[in-house]
Amino acid sequence: MSIEPDEERTVRLTAWVRGHVQGVGFRWWTRSRALELGLVGSAANLRDGRVEVNAEGPAAACRRLLAALRSGDTPGRVDSVVERWSEARGGATGFVER
Repeated sequence: MSIEPDEERTVRLTAWVRGHVQGVGFRWWTRSRALELGLVGSAANLRDGRVEVNAEGPAAACRRLLAALRSGDTPGRVDSVVERWSEARGGATGFVER
């Protein structure tokens, strides 16, 4: 199985997750999945009840994290995930809950 050239390119995924995702361990779960995939970034609660996930790393790993967010295997309940892809900013270390 060959890896497409852009699969290893470092990118930034920003995902806004809506549903019952605060107070249920969702950020901790997201952090665990991101670290398993070798990603850096953060998961933060927003005032409107969503969780914002920022992850940087290889495009393939970011896609796997996005699939996990949409999998139905998360804590709580995910109703929708809106994604944005951009160039990696760099400078982040680890994956933190905010």
